[in-house]
Amino acid sequence: MSKLRFGIFLAPFHPAGENPTLALQRDLELIEHLDRLGYDEAWIGEHHSAGSEIIASPEVFIASAAERTSRIKLGTGVVSLSYHNPLWVTERMVLLDHLTRGRVMLGVGPGSLPTDAAMLGLSQTDTRELLDTNLDVVMRLLRSDEPVSVHTDRYQLHDARLHLRPYTDPHFEVAVAAVASPTGPRLAGRHGVGLLSIGATMTDAGFDALALHWDVMEERAATFGTTVDRSAWRLVGLMHIAETREQAYRDVEYGIEQWFHYFQRTAAFPQMATEGENIREMIEFINTAGVGAIGTIDDAAAQVERLTKQSGRFGSMLLLAHEWANPAATKRSYELIAQHVIPAFQGQSAPTRTAKERATAVRTELAEQQNKAVAHMTEKYQSEIAGR
Repeated sequence: MSKLRFGIFLAPFHPAGENPTLALQRDLELIEHLDRLGYDEAWIGEHHSAGSEIIASPEVFIASAAERTSRIKLGTGVVSLSYHNPLWVTERMVLLDHLTRGRVMLGVGPGSLPTDAAMLGLSQTDTRELLDTNLDVVMRLLRSDEPVSVHTDRYQLHDARLHLRPYTDPHFEVAVAAVASPTGPRLAGRHGVGLLSIGATMTDAGFDALALHWDVMEERAATFGTTVDRSAWRLVGLMHIAETREQAYRDVEYGIEQWFHYFQRTAAFPQMATEGENIREMIEFINTAGVGAIGTIDDAAAQVERLTKQSGRFGSMLLLAHEWANPAATKRSYELIAQHVIPAFQGQSAPTRTAKERATAVRTELAEQQNKAVAHMTEKYQSEIAGR
């Protein structure tokens, strides 16, 4: 069985009105930090309105982040494929695949902010229908050298082909985003690609959504003769971890209200509905709604365990990046997770603990043998001196 991977899903979320240049630099520094800590992947979003999620092109951001890192994989989380010509999206990703020597992943979705789509004259129904059409084009371009011709209300393709094949053989990983509706898993199952379950871990609707997501994946895969793999299923959740629960609670006083207010008052994204009128209620919501954990390494590990049991198994735990805490405390949270939580789910904790237990079990006996050996050599030396 594949080890559970860990990473982040970076929208990002920054308070409107602050210096965007510095905020973007913090995002890049966070990716560098995660690379050093050994996180497996980072997914970067695309948004164009509402003032908080300020990365307009995940591909451009990935190009910059790739030059600053050496091993972490970088994905679009997600390209709002409904907004774009799918030929150019595929071409850009193939270019990134070569530039990064195979460290990129393509995540696609219909676009989460209605204020983005409205500027293009698209309804929310339009974006989902276009995702279906455009993903089909992307997969045909990646999986075949046959020309693709498509005529839609948004664009036309005439004998379109890629002029570079991907660096990754046969192509880089592709995943579809899903929140509550069956749109994402339906497409992922049809094409036999990965699934990004975003906001689908909430107890009231989310755990049911997890079961729905995988059921739809398997049904569509069976219908279209494709194969779906749980190791390509990623769950997105929320965490902030400190040495104590009290410290974690104090840490998030820095910025958790701004994050909650963004979903409560600004972003027209009801699938990410949050509850709480004050900081304590907000913390309680995170810890009880199934969406995440604010607390200690034990709380973080328990949340991953819950999701593993509830989902049946998945491939990657993605932490939804946020700035609930100041930059230092935020980085410390990722460090604690890397130091104590990730090893427990990647097979690195058990061997050292078992080795410690074995050594502990024989310590008394071996210590006694050690003392006898020292006494023997001391006596032998004394005998040599006496015999001179």
